[in-house]
Amino acid sequence: MESVTEREFRDTLARWASGVTVITATHEGARYGMTAASFSSLSLDPPLVLICVARSAYSHDGLVGAPGFAVHILGAEQAEMSGLFSRAGADKFDGLVQGTGAFDAPLLPFGVARLVCERHSTLDGGDHTILVGRVVSTELAGTDPLIYCNRAYGRLR
Repeated sequence: MESVTEREFRDTLARWASGVTVITATHEGARYGMTAASFSSLSLDPPLVLICVARSAYSHDGLVGAPGFAVHILGAEQAEMSGLFSRAGADKFDGLVQGTGAFDAPLLPFGVARLVCERHSTLDGGDHTILVGRVVSTELAGTDPLIYCNRAYGRLR
C-alpha cells in the first residue's frame, strides 16, 4: 500500500494543536537550540521525555551529541522566542540566557515549565532522530501555554 504524499501528511498534521517547546544544549563548548513541537512524555518510571530532531536541522548534531538538554515549554507571550529558535544559523541566545542547568544546558526566560534532562538514548525515526531524555529536574510557572495549530500560534481561552 502506498503512503500519503508529504504535502497531504503535513497538511493533516497541521491540524494537530500542540504546545511549543524550545530545546537547548551545550555540546563541545557551543550552544544549540531549536523550536520543537514534537515533544512528548514517554515514561513515568523512569521519568522520560522525547523530542524528534530533524536530521537536516542545523542544531541536530549538537542537541543529539550533548550529554543533556533543557526543554522550555513556552508561555502564551513567547511566540517571538519560538520564531527565533525555529531559524537556523546565527547566535539565537544573545541576551536570552539566564544561566545554565545541569549538563551546561542554557536556560532561557521562563514560560510555563522547564525540564532539564540527561540524554538517555537516541532512536532512528526516519528523517528524524528521536532523542530520549531522563528528566533530572523540573520548574513550573503559572502562565498560559503557547499553542501551535494550523500553522499559527494561539492561546487557550
